[in-house]
Amino acid sequence: MKVLIVEDEEMLNNIIAKRLKVESMIVDQCYNGEDGLDYISTSSYDVIVMDIMMPKMDGHAVVQQMRAEGNKTPVLFLTAKDALEDKVSGLNLGADDYLVKPFEFDELIARIYALARRGRNQAVEDIIAGPLRINHKSRSVFLKDKPLTLTAKEFDLLFYLASNPNIVLSRQQILDHVWEYDYESYSNLIDVYIKDLRKKVDIDETKKLIQTVRGVGYVFRTEE
Repeated sequence: MKVLIVEDEEMLNNIIAKRLKVESMIVDQCYNGEDGLDYISTSSYDVIVMDIMMPKMDGHAVVQQMRAEGNKTPVLFLTAKDALEDKVSGLNLGADDYLVKPFEFDELIARIYALARRGRNQAVEDIIAGPLRINHKSRSVFLKDKPLTLTAKEFDLLFYLASNPNIVLSRQQILDHVWEYDYESYSNLIDVYIKDLRKKVDIDETKKLIQTVRGVGYVFRTEE
């Protein structure tokens, strides 16, 4: 799971990031609304944890712009304001949950997991693509109704590609979501994993599910 933290209190930001990484989450951090919007526009996240009162651009404005652009990533607001009207206002602007400071980290983590499950129907439903059936909750893959054996990272890679059907994903986007690496340092990592994954899932020579877009990245193609 990949999470973005947008929080201007640097110490709190770092503590949250440390706790989420213990949960094996991939975490990006920024400290104001403008930078948060830049991160959101250039990468994909499962959940965004966002303060409301921030410099340059507050959390309300960030979420409004996100939703106006069609970005439906679940957002959890962190704020010191606990009045009912403040909560209602944030939720009406497009936030998905609201946690008042100070908070217990166990509750924060539980809410992040809940938002991630809510944000993707694949957590409870199968992804069907031709002969392939993928279930995120059980981390199982079936090829023509026969179970397919994948490594943990092969499953994460396949699930990310299949969750974005017919969308060309750059190598950097894939690294950002599946691994916490910089592309320049791991330039051939994805290509190696894609090659191994294709051997397992692309058995139909006439129609390849995982296709290369030269000079850009890869696409999980389901369109005829």
